Amino acid sequence: MTDYKNTLNLPKTEFPMKANLAEQEPKRLQKWEENNVYDKIQHSRNGCPEYILHDGPPYANGSIHIGTALNKILKDFIIKIKTGQGFKSPYVPGWDCHGLPIELKVDQELGEKKKDMTVAQIRKVCRNYAGKYIDIQRTDFKRLGIFGVWDKPYITMDFEYEATTLAELYKCYKKGEVYKGSKPVYWCHSCVTALAEAEVEYADHTSTSVFVKFPLDDNAKNKLGISGEISAVIWTTTPWTLPANVAIAVNRDYEYSIIKINETENSNLSTGEYIIAAKEMLENLAETFKIAGYDEVKTVKGSELEYLNARHPFYERNSVIVLADYVTLDAGTGLVHTAPGHGQDDYETGLRYNLDILSPVDDNGILRNVGIFDGMHINKANKEIVAYMQKHGSLLAQNDISHSYPHCWRCKKPVIFRATPQWFISMSENSLRERTLDAVKNKVKWIPSWGQNRIQSMIENRPDWCISRQRLWGVPIAFITCHDCGEIIFNDEIEKTTVEAFEKEGADAWFEHDEAFFLNGITKCHKCGSTHLKKEKDILDVWFDSGTSHAAVCEKRPELGKRANMYLEGSDQHRGWFQSSILESMATRGVPPFDEVLTHGFVVDGNGRKMSKSLGNTIAPMDIINKYGTEILRLWVAAEDYTEDVRISEDIIKRITESYRKIRNTARYILGNLNDFDPDKDMLEYDKLMELDKNILGRWQLVKAKIYESYNTYQFHGFYHGFLNFCINDLSSFYLDIIKDRAYSSKNHSYERRSAQTAMFNLIKETAVVINPVLSFTADEIWEYLPKWNDKKEFVFEEFFPKVEDYKIDYKWGIITNVRKEVNKALEIARADKVIGHPLDAEVIISVSEDMAKHLTVDEGLERMFIVSKAVVVTGNIENAYVSEDGQIKVLVQPCSAPKCARCWTHSDTVGKDETHIEVCQRCAEALK
Repeated sequence: MTDYKNTLNLPKTEFPMKANLAEQEPKRLQKWEENNVYDKIQHSRNGCPEYILHDGPPYANGSIHIGTALNKILKDFIIKIKTGQGFKSPYVPGWDCHGLPIELKVDQELGEKKKDMTVAQIRKVCRNYAGKYIDIQRTDFKRLGIFGVWDKPYITMDFEYEATTLAELYKCYKKGEVYKGSKPVYWCHSCVTALAEAEVEYADHTSTSVFVKFPLDDNAKNKLGISGEISAVIWTTTPWTLPANVAIAVNRDYEYSIIKINETENSNLSTGEYIIAAKEMLENLAETFKIAGYDEVKTVKGSELEYLNARHPFYERNSVIVLADYVTLDAGTGLVHTAPGHGQDDYETGLRYNLDILSPVDDNGILRNVGIFDGMHINKANKEIVAYMQKHGSLLAQNDISHSYPHCWRCKKPVIFRATPQWFISMSENSLRERTLDAVKNKVKWIPSWGQNRIQSMIENRPDWCISRQRLWGVPIAFITCHDCGEIIFNDEIEKTTVEAFEKEGADAWFEHDEAFFLNGITKCHKCGSTHLKKEKDILDVWFDSGTSHAAVCEKRPELGKRANMYLEGSDQHRGWFQSSILESMATRGVPPFDEVLTHGFVVDGNGRKMSKSLGNTIAPMDIINKYGTEILRLWVAAEDYTEDVRISEDIIKRITESYRKIRNTARYILGNLNDFDPDKDMLEYDKLMELDKNILGRWQLVKAKIYESYNTYQFHGFYHGFLNFCINDLSSFYLDIIKDRAYSSKNHSYERRSAQTAMFNLIKETAVVINPVLSFTADEIWEYLPKWNDKKEFVFEEFFPKVEDYKIDYKWGIITNVRKEVNKALEIARADKVIGHPLDAEVIISVSEDMAKHLTVDEGLERMFIVSKAVVVTGNIENAYVSEDGQIKVLVQPCSAPKCARCWTHSDTVGKDETHIEVCQRCAEALK
């Protein structure tokens, strides 16, 4: 028998079967860089409307982690999608360079040397440290296939950026929104600095809770009609704040009981003694205080206790009883220890009642000027204060409780509330809070929608924004104040001189010049006449730094020049960058800096656990890239629902790798069938295509539309599942399986083959364009191996997304597809029973209803759809047939009696009809001529 293999149109392509992504991707990155792909993309969109995704700057401290990779890849998806949609979408990456993490690292490196260095010298070391990690991270981000102006990023320590940050601070000040005051702020005594809301994380913490007696004075006893000893009992989880106590808060509407002790085992209670506590809490408190018997002698409303005085348990001063709505009955006694210097609610109560604001804790957490506890760290003082109260009779009970407590985001240690002189942006001045909330609700689209409620509740409840930090590495709060009266010395000339100095020398100018340089001849305070004028030493909160990026970058970069369409970061940025940006923009411009805000979850391991070095479950993105390639990481990002926490593990990556293999093999097979196809000469019009080819292009339109919907709604897992299913089910298992015979066996330039090639060319060409936002490396590789045509762009990224054509899918294809599934089942059974070998050895008789039968016709023959040699459709009953589960389809499989073609393996009565090629069928004989 003649070997006809070399006469078949078998697939031929140099597109590699094995991707070798880890090895090949760097070469493609080099090619993109050498050919200025990013610039070519931007040039191709000249004159198009702009879409600006503004990059939230990652911190220039350490290598990138898997969460950073997720974030950058999501941004790249959107920018490339917008480019495909016809927008000019430049990407300016950025880095956040100031702040405590870098300063602490530098402190560790410098050690004792720091003591002998000037502020400017220390800041220079910080600048160099940040610059080193910018270069490291930039290399890693480019390895992810992210397009952008990597050679000209925005950097918050650049002189121009620092000058803009200062100018924005001055704008807020001139609007009356910046002030200096002493009020409680989050304070980290480990890092020795104030913290903003965004720099605080909540974690479980064990605290010592105490119940303490505050004896009422004689006037209070008389008002309540009590002649014996009576105490208000408070509860607190911070005994170290008791030296700052000046009041006891009650709720005006609660009922408070005065009880007389009849029997007790508590050494600090006596028979006949009275205590006051919330009526609703009495039963539990009696057990806690070991009170075996008591009489409830009187009940009063909280409002009746207002302005009564109690004596401090260990100082010779009074604590006044005040009213506060925040007093609840969730825990404690219904009477709340109040220290205005150590809590926001307490502080506001202190202002209402004109109480002293005591804050006897220094920067390092040491108690000062508090008598017997003076010089103790608060952690030690906790135990000493409890012991003192036990010894002197004021402690009724103590226990340890575990509760959610604020911790420093950097050192992870518990923080305290501490009243210190700080700089603030007022949330009430110019109705900043109300205007921002209106913008959140009505002027910004939040994706997912729950993001609106999240940031809304944060802004509704946040205190004034503390913008000062007691550190060195950052943009200084460049104000000069009078040391004697606190007046701020500021005018237009001082502003101009200072901003210009920052533009020329950076923020270091503030530390390298004296006050006279900035004051322009002013020598004394215009308010009190003092000549003691001093520069502020505090620096700005880094969230103010990054929050001004809309001004420093979006408004000033020539390729941007407008407010952003989108900000995209992790969900923790509702507390951080999203909030600082919208507050700063609303304060200075009255409009939000973005139209849309998209947030993603955190990356967790395959079991849903947070990643940590202690658990040993961290996965570095470069480890995945070096083993599997960036393309696998990008496909993982697309496959996951990023609106929730995103899981990653070795098993997950392996599944993604298998999905990628199926996509790649599909592309390779199609490219192999286009090896002799010239689109400019061989392409057929859609109306002239064979029915199966029209059908697959129609199916592609539906899939394409769903992909575009996924892109428009940023639901990229819709792309992943939709496209993967199309490759597996519509192409590999159906269309490509069927047309294999036509593509291989028909004459190479025949209508039948050109029709299939036209369909495959359109599919793979459009596929490359449509998938390029996600599978950028593979799309560009496919593009390289596509046949040339007249207007082919150099790179796939320059193309616009192909439109969704209105190709109608004939109703019959649904019936043909369903019947094909049942025929395949029948064929498998026949093969297992040795009735046939290969499906082409079979002829099938299919029994269906008359209505179904009229739809089972195809221009190239129904047998081609089922990959058998002969197919007959009947409407009557057939015996010994396979029956579908619903009983609607019966299939009889039997060997085909016609001779087998030695070339295409189809059994046909035309085999031997051609005298020149007697071993093949008529179709193959024509192909051989």
